[in-house]
Amino acid sequence: MAHDTTHSNGSATRRIWIVFAILSVVTIVEVILGIIKPVFLTDTFLLGMRLLNWIFIILTIYKAYYIAWAFMHLEHETKGLRRAIVWTAIFLISYLIFILLTEGGYIYDVYKNGHTAWDF
Repeated sequence: MAHDTTHSNGSATRRIWIVFAILSVVTIVEVILGIIKPVFLTDTFLLGMRLLNWIFIILTIYKAYYIAWAFMHLEHETKGLRRAIVWTAIFLISYLIFILLTEGGYIYDVYKNGHTAWDF
């Protein structure tokens, strides 16, 4: 027996267009900021990194979260499962950023000051 699902197709199509619009706006903002590179964002440092880079990281994390929310159907899951997925990802991404900044700073110091010998 076939079920009539025509009433839900309109809302699904509308939802897809809304997700497309939100992700497009965020991507366009990223591209515009990447092309223009406003001076106040490139000259302002926050936690050892330019403010523009932090904006890119935050917007990228937002897009990843929204893609998971919309296309992996996390919006329909229980609160515990959503928190487990989101907080784990936020922790791992934060840890990755910390490691990249720490190691990048060390490599920059080695290139800037030369090799440092450790004498014990």
